[in-house]
Amino acid sequence: MLRLYHLPLSPFCRKIRLVLAEKKIDIDLVAEFPWERRLDYLRQNPSGKVPMLKADGLVLADSVAIFEYLEEVYPQVPLLPSDPAGRAEARRLAAWFDDKFHHEVTVNLLYERINKKLMQSGYPDSKRIKAGAKNIKYHLDYMGWLLEQRRWLAGDRMTIADFSAAAQLSCLDYISDVDWSRHETVHDWYSKIKSRPAFRPLLSDLVSGFVPPPHYADLDF
Repeated sequence: MLRLYHLPLSPFCRKIRLVLAEKKIDIDLVAEFPWERRLDYLRQNPSGKVPMLKADGLVLADSVAIFEYLEEVYPQVPLLPSDPAGRAEARRLAAWFDDKFHHEVTVNLLYERINKKLMQSGYPDSKRIKAGAKNIKYHLDYMGWLLEQRRWLAGDRMTIADFSAAAQLSCLDYISDVDWSRHETVHDWYSKIKSRPAFRPLLSDLVSGFVPPPHYADLDF
């Protein structure tokens, strides 16, 4: 069985968990707290980050590398389109949410509100929270524009782009930082993903000291 070292409220870990569940791959989940800097973990993964996947004698770190490995080894539920242009667009948008969205929104909201307390590294920075709250509007507007033209973010079928976006947004939804009323198309898109069997284990994750809003685990929110 594959083993995934993860942090429950990490969007990158959630993305990989969605991929694994969608492909129906059995996995042994191990909670890892990167700020503890465990020596055994660092010996296997010098970056010290999560997720980390142990599979068939391999140790894979970085969510992009893990996804590409899983997509090649378990192709039966493809999360990349079959055509080059479609694959490029799915990868472009996945990178958008992994990089741009994450740094402009998730770092400023989730990390300030939750991670700092978990790591005991100080108090939330109000300026960064305001910046994150402002930036998420721009990203939701972009998603709304995409979804007005497409069934899914990257085209007519669900891809890794949708999982990358949903992983980020699900973490922010845990702390009520997503205005789902801003774009009906975004709300409907998230509702579709949230209702998939692959998504349900994420909704049972809880972080000690933080209670999610009532709509968080509601499939018909």
